[in-house]
Amino acid sequence: MIKQLVMATNNANKLREACEILAPLGIEVLSQREAGANCDPEENGATFAENALIKARAVYEAVGLPTVADDSGLCVDAMDGRPGVYSARYAPEGQHCAKLLDEMKDVPQSERGAAFVCSIAFIDENGENFGVSGRCEGSIGFEQRGTNGFGYDPVFMVGDRTMAELTAAEKNSISHRGAALRGLYSFLKERYGD
Repeated sequence: MIKQLVMATNNANKLREACEILAPLGIEVLSQREAGANCDPEENGATFAENALIKARAVYEAVGLPTVADDSGLCVDAMDGRPGVYSARYAPEGQHCAKLLDEMKDVPQSERGAAFVCSIAFIDENGENFGVSGRCEGSIGFEQRGTNGFGYDPVFMVGDRTMAELTAAEKNSISHRGAALRGLYSFLKERYGD
């Protein structure tokens, strides 16, 4: 079993989710800052999978440790899949939900379908890569609700609650990143298990 891996992020929320799901493997998960990777590669891929691999490769080359990177975003049916790979750059920091709600103000409930998508790239100790993805289907609400989570969570509805109204355990059990991390967990357990 590998002892450490680097999560190609300095986002505390993403790091916490990864640590919670991968903890049973006994692998120490480091942020790229903790591992000494001072890089911020341009995410110019056309897909979530391409962007995840770009980030993983850059951090792996900087530190030489097994590396995990994710790229994720929100794909809204009524917006032809936007914001998609541009989800993080869709609006200025802290304004994503407000902009999305404004853009969708005239869209009826029946046409507000959306999905969170997450692609994860893992680069092993030999520099070879493996990819897995996860998806969470839902819809866009009409207002922001809840205080948990981050990003688009306050407007992304799963049933009658937003992702921001779920506990961390509930969110991890259904989220796109949770699904992708569980896929990574299965891969790591099979590959490096006792």
